[in-house]
Amino acid sequence: MLMIKSIPAFKDNYIWMIKNSDNHCVVVDPGDASAVLKVLQEESLILDAILITHHHWDHIDGISELKRHYRNTKIVGPDDEPIPGLTQGVQDGDQVELFGERFMVIAVPGHTSGHVAYVGDEKLFCGDALFSAGCGRIFEGTPEQMYHSLQKLAALPDETQVYCAHEYTTNNLSFALVAEQDNPHLQRYREEVSRLRAQGISTIPSNMGLEKRINPFLRCDQSSIKKSVSDRTQDTSDLGTFIALRCWKDEF
Repeated sequence: MLMIKSIPAFKDNYIWMIKNSDNHCVVVDPGDASAVLKVLQEESLILDAILITHHHWDHIDGISELKRHYRNTKIVGPDDEPIPGLTQGVQDGDQVELFGERFMVIAVPGHTSGHVAYVGDEKLFCGDALFSAGCGRIFEGTPEQMYHSLQKLAALPDETQVYCAHEYTTNNLSFALVAEQDNPHLQRYREEVSRLRAQGISTIPSNMGLEKRINPFLRCDQSSIKKSVSDRTQDTSDLGTFIALRCWKDEF
């Protein structure tokens, strides 16, 4: 059985550590080497591999230092993004084996042009593509790409745990509750998130079933969301609704 540990970094990043029962581990998006090294040394762990979702500095800056300490560590990441020390480039449909579990690589462009996610063992490591109650900003890709990327993730089973890379849930909920004011699932989730954050507890992982009930960017087929953006676009398609919603969030 795989165990997941969060390693907080910077202001609101999460570096995810995937451990097995034999003191071996993999880390996902290590922007800060010092935070990872501290856990590796405290728990006497061996770092087998690093998984990268995309090339932004807060996801890759720890790679070189970790590689200096653990020279046999594999660096796995999107093969069309500038990932330092990459040893295994991956793209949509590839598989990565972690401690006997197969993780599928899903291309999720939008936030960056080559962004990927990894899903296996009912766990999704999605970087900055999908957040709880939100999604990443579109920096390099197109709104169309981002919409279709999120649709891929929404097709995963409801029980899939969502391990995103930032603690953005509270801020995302502020927008979601404006975009869909009468959603009772959102209102209950806000209460739960407020309780967790007051105790200093992470809101991540979420799960895909919850996200489909509360995340406005996964609900662009709903009349409530379409109505909220009706004064911002004449395109009533699900894609048009998403584009208007994402632009609104950028200004929020």
